[in-house]
Amino acid sequence: MIRQLALFLAAFFCLGSAFAQTAAAPTSADVRVALETDAGRILVAVHLDKAPVTAANFLRYVDQKRLDGTLFYRGVGTGDYGFVQGGAQNDPKRVLPPIKHEPTSQTGLTHDDGALSMARYAPGSATGDFFIVLGKMPGMDAHPEAAGDNQGFAVFAHVVEGLDVVKAILAAPKSPTAGEGVMRGQMLEQPVKILTARRTP
Repeated sequence: MIRQLALFLAAFFCLGSAFAQTAAAPTSADVRVALETDAGRILVAVHLDKAPVTAANFLRYVDQKRLDGTLFYRGVGTGDYGFVQGGAQNDPKRVLPPIKHEPTSQTGLTHDDGALSMARYAPGSATGDFFIVLGKMPGMDAHPEAAGDNQGFAVFAHVVEGLDVVKAILAAPKSPTAGEGVMRGQMLEQPVKILTARRTP
C-alpha cells in the first residue's frame, strides 16, 4: 500500500508546475492545530467549512492523539518546492477507517504553498497519512477533464506558522538505500517525530 501511494504521489509530483494558483486565506471557521515536532512547531489552519469530511478526519486523529509519536518520514523535492509526508503510516493501532474522497474541484482548495493534503491510492482510501506541500503543485489537484484517475488529492488545511520547519524537514538528508521503488532515496535518514498534535486557539 505504501509503495502504491508513493507511485501515485510521484506521478502527480511530476505535474506540479503546470498551472498557477493563489493560497487559501484563513477564515474564522478554521480550526487551528499545533504540530509540535522535534524540529520545531508547525501551526496549521484546518478548513472544516471547505473540506468537512477530510478536515473532520484529521481532527479525529488529533483529538484521539493518534498522531502523537508519529513521524515525518519522507521528503520529495528540494529547496522551496516539493512535499514532506508523515502520519499514521498504516499502523493498525492508529489508523481509522478510510474516508470519502473530497476532490479540490469540490472544495475549491488547491495544492499551493503550505497546503496539507491526504495521501491515498484509490479515491476513498485515505486514512491517517498526509503531506505538506512547498511551492505550487497543481498537478495534485483534481482534473476532471483528464483521463484515468483524475480526482487528485484532498487538501484540508494550510500551514500558517512554521513553514521554515517544513522546509528544514524537506532539506534533511535522505537515505540513499532506504525505501522501495520510487520511494528509494526519499526516506529521511532521521525521521522527524510529531511529539504532539493539539487544537489551539
